[in-house]
Amino acid sequence: MNYSPPKADLLVVQGDLHVHLLGEVSIQQNGVDLTLSLSRKTRALLAFLLITGKSHRREHLCEMFCDNTADPRGALRWSLSRLRSVLDDAQTMRLVTSHDSVRIDSKTMDVDVSSVRATHDDPHASTAQLRHAATLLSQKPLAGLELPQAEDYQAWLMEECEELQGLRPGILERLVRAEGILDGEALKWLRLWCRLDPFAHDAPLALWQKLIALNRHDDAADVAMRYKDTMGPDAKAWIIPPMQERAQEPKSDQQSDNGCLHRQTIGFCKAADGVKIAYAKVGSGPVLVKTANWLNHLELDWQSPIWGKTFQQLATNHTLVRYDERGNGMSDWDVQDISMDAFLRDLEAVVDSQSLDRFPLLGMSQGCAVSIEYAVRHPERVSALILIGGYVSGWRIGLSAQEREQREAVLTLTRHGWGTPNPAYRQIFSQTFMPDADPEDLTWFNDFQRRTTSPENAVRFQEAFGHIDVRHLLSQVKVPTLVLHARGDQRIPLHQGRELATNIPNARLVTLESRSHIILGDEPAWRVCMDEINQFLQEHT
Repeated sequence: MNYSPPKADLLVVQGDLHVHLLGEVSIQQNGVDLTLSLSRKTRALLAFLLITGKSHRREHLCEMFCDNTADPRGALRWSLSRLRSVLDDAQTMRLVTSHDSVRIDSKTMDVDVSSVRATHDDPHASTAQLRHAATLLSQKPLAGLELPQAEDYQAWLMEECEELQGLRPGILERLVRAEGILDGEALKWLRLWCRLDPFAHDAPLALWQKLIALNRHDDAADVAMRYKDTMGPDAKAWIIPPMQERAQEPKSDQQSDNGCLHRQTIGFCKAADGVKIAYAKVGSGPVLVKTANWLNHLELDWQSPIWGKTFQQLATNHTLVRYDERGNGMSDWDVQDISMDAFLRDLEAVVDSQSLDRFPLLGMSQGCAVSIEYAVRHPERVSALILIGGYVSGWRIGLSAQEREQREAVLTLTRHGWGTPNPAYRQIFSQTFMPDADPEDLTWFNDFQRRTTSPENAVRFQEAFGHIDVRHLLSQVKVPTLVLHARGDQRIPLHQGRELATNIPNARLVTLESRSHIILGDEPAWRVCMDEINQFLQEHT
């Protein structure tokens, strides 16, 4: 489930001006977002004045924020004038200044940092208040307010961020035990706690204890293995008898020391136009073919924090066949044709090279459209379809003129910034693919994208995806079809998944409670997704 912050009437609201310092700085007045055109230094000054909550000498503020300018007092006056235009109105003067001092009167303001601290310190805080505080603390405190050249301020900022992050354990521990919190929500918050504080002792232990209480011993064992280095010698206390017995069992040739499936076999084949396509096989049992998506690299993503757990789960009871389509990964990058027809030829080449007869086909994102077209062209080969986060028409077809202009702007950014060390351009994709991922996963995905394809091909892929259109083929799909789509998908809206399920005969739609386009292995929605796929494959293979 997605848990939005409770409505204001469930919380203590101090005034009609709401300031958010957890995450990116934003201000709302009477429920309406105010446009902030403040410089980073001015936003940093706002945060400092609000959080310290006291009067400061102008001389001190000049030394802290404006010492590297030619006219420190003038620079401070300029920042204060910008703050006054945002904070003050005809009824209320919140920025209080004198010749010597500056402070912010926050009596008519609701500041999220103050709200979180009040909830943390209140032993009688309600479930709604705890949930709201946990939601706020899941964001990076004081994001984007770093001033590396302002050493005194930077030291204060680091200390403040550490103190705010230190509030998480107390809030989350109380929340998961609060009245009205169901098991699914409790697990969601516990997994989030582990992701936010991966080196903490209490977070994985609390998650492990909850899983044991729910008799989910396999999941608990996975947590114990994942965090054993964090726990050190204490991890021995986590090993429950079923896991000890499993540890004594001889490993199969397909298993490695960490319990994951062992090495995949990578090979190459040629598409009809001579392009070399890399493919991989792993696991045993009935064949499951996965079509390519944005972006793939057979070696990098097999053990990745993004897809590794998903691919390994899919290969547990099947022989998983996947491949890198042209233009990325281990396949040829220097190619003339990157298009829907070319993507289809790549899939045909892989299937033919393995002499596959009849098999289920799994697609993710634009791979769903490729899977649909292949199933219509080769109905004798496809036994079932699994479509995750798919869409029926590309952005040049289904979006408004304004949205198309935005996509065009992204193409320009990609063309000029994709291959640079600065991840900001690739972050455009990462953040929409995985809005709730932790910083480490986003950093990995940013670097992964850079290493997986060239700037030119990244643009060509986006262009090709814009022209995808399989609407006319949906009614021709004649195989059992499972459609899975995240309710809050930030990349491909849910209505696209509904369109697939509505127009493919006898398709079934499963809505996943997530905001992610790529469902991560530590989300509750991931387990639902895997269980649905396993059940579907048992019924149709």
